[in-house]
Amino acid sequence: MCLRTPELATAWTISNEGKNITFTLRPNIFYSDGTPFTAEDVKYTLQQLMDPALHSPTGDAFRAGDGTVVATVLSPYRITISFPRPVAGVDRLFDQVAIVSAHSPKRELAALGSYYVADYKPGSYVFLRKNPNFWKHDAAGRQLPYIESLKLEIQSNRDIELMKFMRGEIQLINSLDADYYDRLSQLAPAEVRDAGPSLDSEQMWFNQVPAAPVPAYKLKWFQSRNFRLAISLAINRADLCRVVHHGHASPAFGPVSPANKFWFNARLQPLRFDQQAALRLLQQDGFQLSGGKLRDRDGYAVEFSIATNAGSRPREQMAAMIQQDLRDIGIAVNVVTLDFPSLIQRISQDFNYEAALLGLVNVELDPNSQMNVWLSSSEEHQWNPRQKTPATPWEAEIDRLMKAQASALDDKTRKGYFDRVQEIVADQAPFIYLLNKDSLVAISPLLRGAQPVAVRPQTYWNIERLNFEVESARNGQ
Repeated sequence: MCLRTPELATAWTISNEGKNITFTLRPNIFYSDGTPFTAEDVKYTLQQLMDPALHSPTGDAFRAGDGTVVATVLSPYRITISFPRPVAGVDRLFDQVAIVSAHSPKRELAALGSYYVADYKPGSYVFLRKNPNFWKHDAAGRQLPYIESLKLEIQSNRDIELMKFMRGEIQLINSLDADYYDRLSQLAPAEVRDAGPSLDSEQMWFNQVPAAPVPAYKLKWFQSRNFRLAISLAINRADLCRVVHHGHASPAFGPVSPANKFWFNARLQPLRFDQQAALRLLQQDGFQLSGGKLRDRDGYAVEFSIATNAGSRPREQMAAMIQQDLRDIGIAVNVVTLDFPSLIQRISQDFNYEAALLGLVNVELDPNSQMNVWLSSSEEHQWNPRQKTPATPWEAEIDRLMKAQASALDDKTRKGYFDRVQEIVADQAPFIYLLNKDSLVAISPLLRGAQPVAVRPQTYWNIERLNFEVESARNGQ
């Protein structure tokens, strides 16, 4: 797939048919507080990561099968990690792991990266300072990073964010909504970039948790493949892309964006818009359209609510357009907007919702990063999480395929397994995939070295090499 670049590890070997990986660590590396970095830190991090009580999505990616992950320190700079079963792409998975110090009193606040967290105000900002012990240097021998400190603002008000950018108070906007992208492109066209389709998806799903406080007759709808596929067919994705995202989005095919070229299943057909086909599927389950209202076989009018996060204009617009599309086949939809913490509480803890519309952020290309979504026992198996045993045969098959791809050692075999996962998801529609947004960003002309990409973090993936062009300014001074 790609060559790995040595960073904290200078070399590594995979052995025992993919069950073991041995790292040789870079010597004389120190955390931001001066604590030495050794193999003990790697062992400590793995122990924390694999703790079942932590429910770590990163840890889930390493779980190719039942059993214990064992880390054995061979020397201060060598460590072997043994897995109960082969783990595909295990060297790539470690790219996601931030190594926490086993000995620093600051624990996770001691950083090995280019910056450390100096201050943090929840819901407002993260303030980063240059790591004085960062080991990288540029070609001229100058220590990286170039910029002494950074402030990452958590800005929920897009109007304020855009105003600050135009005033020069912030230099990067990592993700722009289409409205703001078009507005800024009129004012400063050289400062916006469309990096093309992203890996992220926008989707909706129905609550299928058996114990959810949802009427039994509605749960029966939501657990029906025909019902879910009918809803999918009745939604005009092209309109969502055109109206809500001004063409800066593409209708979704399924769980993998076409931007993820290797892992995308090119055999999948586009999710089409066909309301008559939707009604035919519903009729197979006993639904009837009469007088402009759809009713199930027991006479219940089909009505449900879609919950989404308040303040997200694109999602509120999409929910309103879906409401209209479904009205055309006799379904009444109520749109419920909630503050984000309340929404997460409902969909992840209380299960007090009927349908939800949210996005899935993908930060990795490899399907192992989605183990926490597809395994039926996972916390993030949104439509029916934390299953003791798979609730349906198709979920059991996805469990088997995801574990099989996670332990296969060649990418061609893995792709075959994961292609089949994508086909099952397309056939069963546990998630109704809507669209893949483009990566829309804004970059100040004062900032040098920014090279936006489709993968997160789009604008500052090379943060240690960003610097300021002091002599240039937006007004030409």
